[in-house]
Amino acid sequence: MEMTPRERVEAVLNGIGPDHVPFTVYEGMLPQCEVERQLRNEGLCIHNRRFSPMKSTTTNCTTETISYTDTETSKSLVKTITHTPEGDLENISEPAGFTSWRHELPFKGPEDYPKLIALAEDTQFEPTYETYDQAQAWLGDDVVLRATIGYSPLQAIIYTYLGVETFCVEWTDRREQVMELYEALAAKDRRAFKVMAEGPFQFVQYCGNISPQIVGRQRFEELVLPLYNEFGRMLHENGKVYGCHLDDNCGLLADLIADSELDYIEAFTPAPDTDMSIADARKAWPEKALWTNFPSSVHLGTQQEIYDEACRMIDEDAGAQKLIIGITEDVPEDRWQENFLTISRACREYGRYE
Repeated sequence: MEMTPRERVEAVLNGIGPDHVPFTVYEGMLPQCEVERQLRNEGLCIHNRRFSPMKSTTTNCTTETISYTDTETSKSLVKTITHTPEGDLENISEPAGFTSWRHELPFKGPEDYPKLIALAEDTQFEPTYETYDQAQAWLGDDVVLRATIGYSPLQAIIYTYLGVETFCVEWTDRREQVMELYEALAAKDRRAFKVMAEGPFQFVQYCGNISPQIVGRQRFEELVLPLYNEFGRMLHENGKVYGCHLDDNCGLLADLIADSELDYIEAFTPAPDTDMSIADARKAWPEKALWTNFPSSVHLGTQQEIYDEACRMIDEDAGAQKLIIGITEDVPEDRWQENFLTISRACREYGRYE
């Protein structure tokens, strides 16, 4: 019996096995048009991350945003000012489609540690569980919902608050203060863990975007992985399926990931774009599902090359039936329609299971 698109994804993530390899696309990367309608009719599943079973609140901190045009560059920018009991934090970003370019981060110097800690300590989480049932009823059988908690503490420090270069300096010169902020952020995440674990979403993710060349193996093992596993155990106790967005080189961390509580690796991007192929990943993580990103570089190839790459990915899964081919990165505007139709055809034809 033919599965619905959502059932197909759920089958892979639950370890049951689908009728054929699912094909998914992030909700913000599929413009409404004739090809979109065709893809959904063929079985494409929209991977929707916009709904959450909780909301964050702060009692003592407030935020204001100011949109303006830079007079020198004519770029549209947004300044965010967060007022904390310890003083104000400011950052500036430039909206860019489904993402944004950061022009100025909140951390300007050591005087900002107390402000960031005050914000973390003030943040609480309230359940909004009713959003799941409403969203699932509205969106139907070709959409899979997935809940997310953002960066883990170390990742937030590196990428959200300090930036890579500043983190390296602070880690060397003021590690004790960095770790004080880390502990405050970890306590905040633990408050979110409980609300998320008890919520209705079956598929839950935490953190991601690990760059091994920045984080390093030791920091990943000591400061990232323990929280992954703590949250994973809570989710498993509540019958949830647990994943992480790991789209960079994973070879250095492969054995640590193998022993983690993670059930699936989302946005896993295989060679030629990273240091691991699907075959490498299947060997390293035989029990984990791979919710992949079709390698971005291949989108520039011919339709035959794109079809062959999708077939190669399916071949390298070696019949495990633990593969989802997804789109998690931008695709050139003049290529996405043909490319998606080709990947869809490979999943339906070549990726069919007996």
